[in-house]
Amino acid sequence: MTKEIERSGIPIVQVTNLSKIAEGIGPNRIFRGNSVLHVFGDPSLPRENELEYRKNAVMQALKMLKIVPKEGKSIVKEIA
Repeated sequence: MTKEIERSGIPIVQVTNLSKIAEGIGPNRIFRGNSVLHVFGDPSLPRENELEYRKNAVMQALKMLKIVPKEGKSIVKEIA
């Protein structure tokens, strides 16, 4: 689905913790999430830290939208 959205001219970031599967499909931008159940979160953190973790992850994924990948290459990043 991500490739079809990109073909229509809308940049997209695929957020998944199954990045190897995503790489096989070939979307332009892949953001590695934390886990299947908590892609944008980490429930092991205290509440305030977890909210900051989520915000940081979303901001990183949004920044990826500005990056134009080389033809045929995927950009893969993970939560820093």
